[in-house]
Amino acid sequence: MAAAPEAGTAPLIGAPAARTDAIAFPRLAGWRRPFRRVLSLGLFFVAWHVATKWDLDLYVRFQNIPAPAEVLEEAVALFGGAAFYVHILASLERIWLGFAIATVLGVGLGLLIGWFRFAEDTLFPPIELLRPIPAVAWVPLSIMLWPTELSSIVFITTLGAFFPIVLNTIHGVEGIDRQLVRAATSLGAGRAAIFREVVIPGALPSIVTGLSVGMGVSWICLISAEMISGQFGVGYFTWVAYGIVKYAQIVVGMLVIGVLGMLSSALIRLVGARCMPWLPRHMKDGA
Repeated sequence: MAAAPEAGTAPLIGAPAARTDAIAFPRLAGWRRPFRRVLSLGLFFVAWHVATKWDLDLYVRFQNIPAPAEVLEEAVALFGGAAFYVHILASLERIWLGFAIATVLGVGLGLLIGWFRFAEDTLFPPIELLRPIPAVAWVPLSIMLWPTELSSIVFITTLGAFFPIVLNTIHGVEGIDRQLVRAATSLGAGRAAIFREVVIPGALPSIVTGLSVGMGVSWICLISAEMISGQFGVGYFTWVAYGIVKYAQIVVGMLVIGVLGMLSSALIRLVGARCMPWLPRHMKDGA
């Protein structure tokens, strides 16, 4: 005979059915999010096709925008040769050089500023002064500062990634539960051990978020710098395509930028999740 529910509690209506669904359809539940994401991309391309096929003019004009089929044809032609890969490799070299420098500087300074008051008082004011300046505004000065095109563009990409990384690192350190620090101190941990075993792991989720955001901003700055002062790169290729009125190549360049940026950020989140095995899955997905 089934036991009656205790007083003051309500039966969980539908709970057995929910458990049955989770047991009966585990694979279906696991495919829901990927399916929705693929579907959203599919709807995006359908809307693009409809807008260009019907030449919609709803204040935003689509008469000169190439259709997805034209862009695909142009992409096949570009990837069939070697010249386009030169531009892609040039952009990848610049982005990862700049991002690596920004990671070392941003994480290092962020940890110091977030944990040591002297570092906050001496290092944070110049960062706050320079942070609102758009990276594109640095392009003329970077051309004068650095002797080569590569170094000047890497400088721009470094600036783009640096500020999100350093700010997220600072916020991650400041958000650490002080009870953890007191507990480590009571167990005999010294300053170096606390910094290594408590501060860095505690700030790591925010650091990974800053790295992901910084990568996206770095791509924006890279493409802008390549359009203004570059001779190679996807941004330079896209700008030249606009100058010679090859609209399909413009869209190919834009899509390649989007794909490369998306893959770069996904790689950072994946590596970050591997470095944080203690973190719950839903927090890893949000990092």
